[in-house]
Amino acid sequence: MVTSPSTLPAGCTLRWDLRPGDMGAVTRLHGILYAREYGYDCTFEAYVASGLAEFALSYHPGQSCLWVLEREKEIVGSVGIVHRTPQEAQLRWFLLHPQIRGLGLGRTLVEKALQFCREKGYSRVFLWTLKHLCIATHLYTARGFCKTEEKCHLLWGKTITEERYDLTLKP
Repeated sequence: MVTSPSTLPAGCTLRWDLRPGDMGAVTRLHGILYAREYGYDCTFEAYVASGLAEFALSYHPGQSCLWVLEREKEIVGSVGIVHRTPQEAQLRWFLLHPQIRGLGLGRTLVEKALQFCREKGYSRVFLWTLKHLCIATHLYTARGFCKTEEKCHLLWGKTITEERYDLTLKP
């Protein structure tokens, strides 16, 4: 349930055995970083918390997964796969602390999530992201995701543009 492959920097581990405090740590990381980097208000943190609460309360290990990236026992990144239908999953909560960005860890997290989807037999994966997250969007499109929807509205104290991306998985 814990891995420390050579693709991870020294002192980093990637695990998927959820422990008490993990949901709160992932929520906190999202709240702090999105406020600092994009000026989002506390309603963004509530949005993340509600999604993670729903995930935890209906958690099915064979269908969904949340990976947390730790550096020296502190959560510094995450990505999740949420079961939506027997054929479709949603990628969520993809985030890296700024201190570990640019090391290829985002690619590692997304590839781990997509590998899980293939192993579990999902034929489609979708995600929602924000238009201004260009590096994440590039990461998704480089793996074959295509933008299928866009909507602009007032959320989290800002006017934002959300984008949906979909990927059909090859068997």
